[in-house]
Amino acid sequence: MTIEETPSGRNISVILPAKNEAASLPSVLANLKDVIPDAEIIVVDDGSKDETKQICQAAGVRCLSAPYSMGNGAAIKRGARAASGEVLIFMDADGQHDPSDIPRLLTRLGDGYDLVVGSRDRSGQASVSRGAANGLYNLLASWMTGHRVADLTSGFRVVRAARFREFLHMLPNGFSYPTTSTMAFFRSAYAVAYEPIHVRARQEGSISHIRPLRDGTRFLLIIFRIATLYSPLKLFLPASLLFFGLGIANYIYTFLAAGRFTNMSVLLMSASVIVFLIGLISEQITSLVYARSRE
Repeated sequence: MTIEETPSGRNISVILPAKNEAASLPSVLANLKDVIPDAEIIVVDDGSKDETKQICQAAGVRCLSAPYSMGNGAAIKRGARAASGEVLIFMDADGQHDPSDIPRLLTRLGDGYDLVVGSRDRSGQASVSRGAANGLYNLLASWMTGHRVADLTSGFRVVRAARFREFLHMLPNGFSYPTTSTMAFFRSAYAVAYEPIHVRARQEGSISHIRPLRDGTRFLLIIFRIATLYSPLKLFLPASLLFFGLGIANYIYTFLAAGRFTNMSVLLMSASVIVFLIGLISEQITSLVYARSRE
């Protein structure tokens, strides 16, 4: 489904979550209109205090304004609900994503994929620590899914609208919507592809909304979301085996040293059983969540 195969992009909706991005928004909108002139463009104003709404009016694009900030994920959900296109394009309004990459992502979508993610290289990471964290997420997600995950947290993506809307109720209102949606697609056996992209430096005047302390904790929770969204037992089973192994090791040590079976061994082995059972329950809950999504 390339641009040429759709009537001048009329089946495409571009969704731009924006919070105080007035410095970069005019050039982003102009570039988008050059690449896909007939596409529907929706700017979701996440409680901006600048001229975002006026810029959208001047550019002739649709603006969904919120009276206060609800979060990046909330903006994505609002935009997806309002979009009329059969294909949705999500990208940032801060000028980092290059609209000229869109045709390549659309071409990959036309190859039979349901979701195509723009994959950043190391130079596209905000910092060394962010790059290292994203690398860890990618490795964990690759292990969980059995497929190579090149960029789990990239917000530049092209997706079939009907598929994406199946998981709207699962998406968080914060910054981890890319992780949640990607793992949901893998779990539901929808085809996911990664296309290399170049990420620009943030334009002068564009403000980053990532706070290291607050969002560092949230990104740490992404690791647990990865597991629970795809297959909780893959997380709980190793933890259960670890507790059981520690219990056996403690029993052997205390038996050889004092000839006793201690309370600590009992506690560790009991924890192993409890963790395993929690994993089984979580697996069933996850299956029910995805069954509801398909309905």
